[in-house]
Amino acid sequence: MTGFESLDQFGWASVWLLGLSVGFTTCTAVCLPFLGTWALGQGQGGAAAARDTAVFAAGKIAAYAVLGGAAGLVGEALLYWLKGDVGHWLIALTAIFSGIWLVLPRQAHRRCGMSRNQRLSPFSMGFALSFTPCAPLAALLAASASTGDLLVGAVYGTLFGLGAALTPLFIVIPLLGKLGLKLQQDKPWMGQWLLWMGGAVLILIGLRRLQLIF
Repeated sequence: MTGFESLDQFGWASVWLLGLSVGFTTCTAVCLPFLGTWALGQGQGGAAAARDTAVFAAGKIAAYAVLGGAAGLVGEALLYWLKGDVGHWLIALTAIFSGIWLVLPRQAHRRCGMSRNQRLSPFSMGFALSFTPCAPLAALLAASASTGDLLVGAVYGTLFGLGAALTPLFIVIPLLGKLGLKLQQDKPWMGQWLLWMGGAVLILIGLRRLQLIF
């Protein structure tokens, strides 16, 4: 049986539905503090927050494709590796980086060759948070490992990611972006305060994750 015959036997829709179960449960609960804090701190309105959410979802799809392909290549050894602290490390460092990036002056962003409007942090948050252990992710990796094929495993992961990308975050995050913009319009001094508060919260979340490791 080829890898793609195995995929067809398991069911394309089944993999997508497995990801969908994550998008409407675990993903929303785990990801909201990260992306919600970012959107509120940015305060650039609903449209900008929606774009950030789409980039965040793209980061998750990319991560699941990588994880599925890796499981297809190395087998169930990846499952044991992910049970360690790699997820906590990735999430912690990404949260700290995003918090620092949020509060950096725009001049510093330009010196780095990037503007505040670029979507590096939402993508990296989506990628890192995909390493959060959960039963559907374990099922995806086990199914990918059973194929023994990097390409088919990556297809599994992509289908899973496309399901996980459909999340209530696409409703909640733009509302938070609108709220941040409204607060700044009513009270201009709130803009910098929101940036600093958002950055501080993300850094604290990251430090809390590091505390769990040690």
